[in-house]
This record gives sequence, C-alpha cells and structure tokens, in this order.
Amino acid sequence: DKLKQQYRVNEQIRAREVRVIPEEGDSVVMPSRDALRMAQQQGVDLVEISPNAQPPVCRLVDFSKFIYEQKKRKKELKAKQVKVEVKE
Repeated sequence: DKLKQQYRVNEQIRAREVRVIPEEGDSVVMPSRDALRMAQQQGVDLVEISPNAQPPVCRLVDFSKFIYEQKKRKKELKAKQVKVEVKE
C-alpha cells in the first residue's frame, strides 16, 4: 500500500528531535526517544507527518485510523474533482 509506505512510524523515525503534536494541546519539540515513549504510554503511534520540516513534525495518533482518514479524504477530493471535456 503506497499510503502506508509514505509515512514513517515509531522506530522508523530517524531524526534526533521532533515536534510532537498531541491529540489535544500545543506542539512540543523533544527528543524522538521521549516522543516514542510518550506514544507508547498513551497506546498510540508516533507518525511522521512532515519529514522536511526543521525539526520534523510528528503526531500521536492510531496509525490505522490515520491511514483510514487519509484514504477517505483522498476519495472525497477525487469525487469533488471536475472533469473538463473539450468538444472538437
């Protein structure tokens, strides 16, 4: 599945420091080990959302739920897309 391979999860995250966005509250910059430990304590996954940012942005979410929401959003965008046909 391309969508699953697009995101790094938990131990796949290689950055030393990450900006963590929890379910509620403000974002915090912390070492990735601490962020992973926090995710395990809450029973969720640490998902890297924006790997090119400085520091990379991660969210504390259930990965399967996150992938489901992404697929749903992609499907909605495709349904709203307007196809233009040119008559010749």
